[in-house]
Amino acid sequence: MASRGLVMFFISCAIFQAFPVSSSNYGGLFPELYQFSCPQVNEIVMSVLEQAIAKDPRMAASLMRLHFHDCFVQGCDASILLDKNGAFKSEKDAGPNKNSLRGFEVIDEIKAKLEQVCPHTVSCADILALAGRDSVVLSGGPHWEVPLGRRDSKTANFKKANVNIPAPNSTIQNLISLFHKQGLNEEDLVALSGGHTIGMARCVSFRQRLYNQNGDNLPDATLEKTYYSGLKSICPTSGGDNNISPLDVASPVRFDNTYFKLLLWGKGLLNSDEVLLTGNVKKTKELVKSYAENEALFFHQFAKSMVKMGKISPLTELKGEIRKNCRRVN
Repeated sequence: MASRGLVMFFISCAIFQAFPVSSSNYGGLFPELYQFSCPQVNEIVMSVLEQAIAKDPRMAASLMRLHFHDCFVQGCDASILLDKNGAFKSEKDAGPNKNSLRGFEVIDEIKAKLEQVCPHTVSCADILALAGRDSVVLSGGPHWEVPLGRRDSKTANFKKANVNIPAPNSTIQNLISLFHKQGLNEEDLVALSGGHTIGMARCVSFRQRLYNQNGDNLPDATLEKTYYSGLKSICPTSGGDNNISPLDVASPVRFDNTYFKLLLWGKGLLNSDEVLLTGNVKKTKELVKSYAENEALFFHQFAKSMVKMGKISPLTELKGEIRKNCRRVN
């Protein structure tokens, strides 16, 4: 057994040396991390997701959103998954997350299966990153190598969750500023917004555009009229806060570039979608048009931006822990 362990150690070292660029490119993270410690990780994540998304296609967007909302608050550290305790408030209860984040039970199921097969090996933060990627793939979107090695935080940040996550009624300047704060540029902003090609939004997040866009009791003039009428039937002036509408009305469960085409036709659902085109920023406007014309270009940039987002302030080595249960610290 000892000699076998030694052989595995040398093989592991050789593998690491064969990918010397990965770790530095990915800020201390590298895609091959679990090659020997938990080779089944990708298979387990994918098998749980296949079932969950087959049962509820909307789950793909929900899981991708979990990764996004996690990374924008103190980095990609799975702080979003922590339930409140005596030491801190949960990010789940912050304004952008309360009553709208979903998919926690799917992450729990993945974690439980991984703990059975390779205990105390795969972090919840890495599970979020893998689930985000595989949700996109299962919806028909691009595949990318996910850099791995994040550790889980021992605390959450309710205050930052209320401040750092872009609101659905954000202006273009507000969006650019929040993304810059995370080290992400305009290309990342437009490409990652394209994640809205799948998923739903609640009436409360787009009501302002229908009834009082500029504080003058008038709708947003950029909304296409038929689309606007349909939205009013879903979202009344009061009540129905949790009524939902697809972010991409044409292909709500398929990851494609239709989201950008809809923006050009005045059928973007959220203000934060629409301003990419109408917010008087030449760069974002041009990117919307480019991605509407060229799906392969969008897929390429989306994958690149997801890798970049997944590297926001990760906890590595001894800075965090690997939680046994994603909802609480060890």
